[in-house]
Amino acid sequence: MAETGVELLSSVDDLRGGVRVEMKEAMDPNIFSTSLKASISHWRQQGKQGVWIKLPIELSSLVDAAVKEGFRYHHAESDYLMLVYWIPDTVETLPVNASHRVGIGAFVTNHKREVLVVQESRGMFRGSGVWKLPTGVTNEGEDICDAAIREVKEETGIETEFVEVLAFRQSHRAFFSKSDLFFVCLLKPHSFDIQKRDSEVAEAQWMPVEEYAAQPFNQNNEMFNLIAKVCLAKLDTGYVGFSAVPATSTSGKRNYMYCNNLYMGFKTSSTNNQP
Repeated sequence: MAETGVELLSSVDDLRGGVRVEMKEAMDPNIFSTSLKASISHWRQQGKQGVWIKLPIELSSLVDAAVKEGFRYHHAESDYLMLVYWIPDTVETLPVNASHRVGIGAFVTNHKREVLVVQESRGMFRGSGVWKLPTGVTNEGEDICDAAIREVKEETGIETEFVEVLAFRQSHRAFFSKSDLFFVCLLKPHSFDIQKRDSEVAEAQWMPVEEYAAQPFNQNNEMFNLIAKVCLAKLDTGYVGFSAVPATSTSGKRNYMYCNNLYMGFKTSSTNNQP
């Protein structure tokens, strides 16, 4: 309760000298506005910096009041909106919204030097006749190695095992102007009978790797040509990519460090480094 008798918003301190407010109960917008003003004054006296307000979608009626007090959008998910406000007259140091999307391309080969390829049923390559590697986007909280396995299974029905990241590229102003990271992954097949999902791809087949690389589209597109060359180098030379090494972070979370394990001897997510 503020000295003025106005009830303050419930908040918790964050690790950056600010506070977080998570609205859970319905509130009249006028009452919310009054409480928000008093809370900002209180936080200013305490020397707080950034203020984060999480509004679930059912409380969207409070957005206008928050914006009028100087809050702005930080990010939104399907069920909530996050607003932020910087209190002091100093340079703002609040972390920005997530800047990248992560995608994968799966290089899967069999003992016949054939590569698993698909034709898209939607997207920019639909109807183009281009045979491409299975690709997709990682889900929230999903590791790169798991995403590659999942995408291949969803598109072609082929069971695989992650071996290593062969290469990756970064591009900017891609999906909704966000930057994009794309990882080319080597996978070892454990099945070979293709059972494509029509909702995912138009066609799928095993194609001689040289034929895949020689497609006019791959020859004329610099980035796709590089991807094809990296894949061929893996088959024909001593090219070594990045294996997934399990490791625990300072937060206690289990993660993967992707590194060249040729001389390191770390235990990886896969016991095989060759397809």
